[in-house]
Amino acid sequence: MAEKYKLSGRGNHPEDSIFDISGRKIGGGNFAVIAGPCSVETEPQILSIARDVKNAGASFLRGGAFKPRTSPYAFSGLGLDGLDLLKIARAKTDLPIVTEIMSIDYLEQFANDVDIIQIGARNMQNYDLLHAVGRLGKPVLLKRGLSSTIDELLLAAEHIMASGTEEVILCERGIRTFETATRNTLDLSAVPVIKALSHLPVIVDPSHGTGYWNLVEPMALAAAACGADGLIIEVHNHPEAALCDGEQSVTPGVFKNIVRKVNIVRDAIANA
Repeated sequence: MAEKYKLSGRGNHPEDSIFDISGRKIGGGNFAVIAGPCSVETEPQILSIARDVKNAGASFLRGGAFKPRTSPYAFSGLGLDGLDLLKIARAKTDLPIVTEIMSIDYLEQFANDVDIIQIGARNMQNYDLLHAVGRLGKPVLLKRGLSSTIDELLLAAEHIMASGTEEVILCERGIRTFETATRNTLDLSAVPVIKALSHLPVIVDPSHGTGYWNLVEPMALAAAACGADGLIIEVHNHPEAALCDGEQSVTPGVFKNIVRKVNIVRDAIANA
């Protein structure tokens, strides 16, 4: 089965890939935490959260400038103004930024301004977008599609890599099942399954994977225990007033405690 994964598979690349992105390593035992708000709202908001997550141990700052929303009436991001605010936060905190691209219309801006370009779940099989982003040669965070198989995720990574980008980070963010108690069903078995097939780093998104802030910590700990290479967590200083995904956003204080416990879990496994 791994033979069809010509670039992402272990057949031609048996060792885990380690990516050094703006001085932060991920993969091959290097654990990265990506954190920040679902949506960039204001300069004070993104600066406050960026400083808090950095002090708590985050390696990268996430924030949505362009937001795909199910409802056309929901807040869909500040667009390029949001990207400018992320750049300000990066300049003031030295945290590399991760944000989602939705259209090839903004390839130039993302190529110039973004450290890791995120391909969201809804666009995992938008092959024109995958190819265009792949040609930029920038690091890519590829999220698993809403109802996609692991095979489809890895083949989506192949599209990006075949277009020119070697640094692809895979993200398990939950899939749609019959279960309604959570926003999605977080498939943590995907982590060891993907790692058996692929050398690419695999991170977990417990925020989208569950949809509820109080479930983020236990699933983050479980992700660390099952061998994930990192986490992407939504953090907001006032979740109750968030313009997007407040229910699944943790406060900076909760985030700090999650990072502390994740490090304990990782140390325990390393010393077992």
